[in-house]
Amino acid sequence: MTNRHQRLRMQHRIRLVLEERRAARDAEPAVDLEVTMEIPPPQRVVEGFPYGASQR
Repeated sequence: MTNRHQRLRMQHRIRLVLEERRAARDAEPAVDLEVTMEIPPPQRVVEGFPYGASQR
């Protein structure tokens, strides 16, 4: 059984979590899903020397 102080503290924590969730739900999304990112083509690899490794 919890005492009054513990019960009030739990209710307060629950209220804070609910407020956070509401704020997050109402906020603008961090990433605009409609925007596309242009990915550059891969760089040309010199035959026999992948990833720009030098010959020894």
